[in-house]
Amino acid sequence: MVENRPFVTFLSHLVLILGVVVIAFPLWMTFVASTHDQSTMLRSPVPLLPGPHLIENYRQVLFEGFGRGFGGAPIWLTLMNSTIMALGVALGKIAISIISAFAIVYFRFPFRMVFFWAIFVTLMLPVEVRIVPTYGVVARLGMLDAYSGLIIPLIASATATFLFRQFFLSVPDELTEAARVDGASPMRFFWDILLPMSRTSIAALFVIQFIYGWNQYLWPLLITTKESFYTVVMAVSRQANAVDATPSWNLLMAMALLAMLPPVLVVVFMQRQFVRGLVETEK
Repeated sequence: MVENRPFVTFLSHLVLILGVVVIAFPLWMTFVASTHDQSTMLRSPVPLLPGPHLIENYRQVLFEGFGRGFGGAPIWLTLMNSTIMALGVALGKIAISIISAFAIVYFRFPFRMVFFWAIFVTLMLPVEVRIVPTYGVVARLGMLDAYSGLIIPLIASATATFLFRQFFLSVPDELTEAARVDGASPMRFFWDILLPMSRTSIAALFVIQFIYGWNQYLWPLLITTKESFYTVVMAVSRQANAVDATPSWNLLMAMALLAMLPPVLVVVFMQRQFVRGLVETEK
């Protein structure tokens, strides 16, 4: 039985409220800045309440862009590119990892564990070590300035392979034997039994990998030279670091909020499956 202590309850609520304020205040200021014009944002003090330019700023950012330099592409295009890249990376990582883990656990072939540890050792290699040879391969295959070049080099995941392998090892052998007695083929067993059992793990990994793909900056910066393939993270960074003029902070803040929206929606709508996939121990 939990003892009721009013002071402890008050203190815990106070700490939670302060935490929410600390986290939410920068987001509020970002929203406020996106509703004012540029001249207001360059004057002191910075306003704390929304202004009258919300619709105007968001319409310009979405459909017209900044109209100069690297920010000329409309944000709907960069949002679409980021969404395609994030979905491709997330789904590709899950598909390759779950099939790799299935092969390692349920098939007996020479050097099976050698291949697994070779995959696992790639966790020790930082992205910077692999980025130059990877760029060379992508360039030779003609995948620069293409969605395939944005997605394919990033879809291998040692972490996801390891997690799926550990889950498959926890599946009772009796289930495998029952499927074999019923005449199920390996792929039938994978599709009808293992895949449904893995749905919470798949959901958790999808959220993590979607955000990973959405936040990519270095790789898209390296292989894209056309504005039609810029991601939203690239667009925000390039406009914030403009050297020929003062950044349009009101438009930049509107762009930042739009860039946060898709990953936030993914987390909100998949929150229950994400939490279950992380904490569920009995399958």
